Amino acid sequence: MPRKKSIKLATTEFNAEVDKILTFLSTVKANQSEEHITWLYNYAVIRLYKEFEGLMLDALVAAVNNDTSTLEATTDVKFPKHLTDEVCEFLITGTGYFDFKGRSGLIKTLKSFVPDAHYLVSTVKKATYTGALDQLSTLRNFAAHESQVSKRAALDAIGATNLSASGAWLKKQSRFDTLAQKLKALSSELHGLAPY
Repeated sequence: MPRKKSIKLATTEFNAEVDKILTFLSTVKANQSEEHITWLYNYAVIRLYKEFEGLMLDALVAAVNNDTSTLEATTDVKFPKHLTDEVCEFLITGTGYFDFKGRSGLIKTLKSFVPDAHYLVSTVKKATYTGALDQLSTLRNFAAHESQVSKRAALDAIGATNLSASGAWLKKQSRFDTLAQKLKALSSELHGLAPY
């Protein structure tokens, strides 16, 4: 029988990776320039996004891998009861990679593979995570691309009128820590809801 993916393992690993990022940022020294500190926070939000993207892919693969009826409910196609995690990942990503555009894009992607009532969808849709998910996506995009389009989206997500860099905003008032803790809370909630 194929190996089964575990959402519980994926959430545990995600939370550990977030802690590593927070530990990395705690090594920022007072004698570093503001520019260097901003760069560190830019890197950190890119890394945080990468880890979150991995968590969502692993959780979605696990949901399909452990119960193909979730996929059947959205596709009207009958699948064998046992699919490998590699087959499940291919069904989700095709020949590309896992990608979504912000919180709404993530919800749309999840709903393509699991029913609306699935706990993955209902957890990500919770209002308590809306701000964090929107900020994560837009601040990561601005840190990675530094385009005017990404800057406008980041400004909208944080409710500001001026922003020089994602890291410049995240390094102040424990904003990065707040964002990271909110994503860990989402992960922990998924951990508690997951049967596997």
